Amino acid sequence: MNNYEKRTLKKKTAIIQAALSLFGKQGFSDVSIKDIASLAGVSQVSIYNYFGNKEALVAECAKVIMQDTISLAEEILVSEGTFTDKLARAIQLCHAEINVSLSKFISTEASKDSQFITLLVNNINKLKKDIYMEYVAAGKKAKVINNDISNDVIQLFIDAINGLGLTVPEEELEKKQAEIIHLFLYGLIGKA
Repeated sequence: MNNYEKRTLKKKTAIIQAALSLFGKQGFSDVSIKDIASLAGVSQVSIYNYFGNKEALVAECAKVIMQDTISLAEEILVSEGTFTDKLARAIQLCHAEINVSLSKFISTEASKDSQFITLLVNNINKLKKDIYMEYVAAGKKAKVINNDISNDVIQLFIDAINGLGLTVPEEELEKKQAEIIHLFLYGLIGKA
């Protein structure tokens, strides 16, 4: 990596960390590009050049929040055990670990910003879908998942699972997620 690439990486990292800190404390609406640039010690132009807009910065923040979950999911995929057990562990991980990660980064104040939460959840769900589709590919390769079921249909089902957090009351979410996961793994008639 040459010096220009090192400086660019350093600036990008500073911008993402500043955005994560400010979004996590204040939400999306109350944070400006100017605020992020000031905290990161870069120009506003640098932010626009590297990321384009605040929405893209939320996507980068989602990657930071999901970093540990993605690593753990990759470890589970190559670990010992049946594919179904690994998939169940990965799905459980994605739900449990993300809640822990979010609580580390997002303040009560920021969680009240519905625009921020929607952007963040949508980006996290994209990353979760990527994890699940890696598992689907491995399951199809191992002939555990029926190859006749298209990836498009599986992605639609994953979108439905991921959308639960936006539609189901929080006090019912854990129970509903467990049922949906069971449905995902075993179908309507299958047994655990």
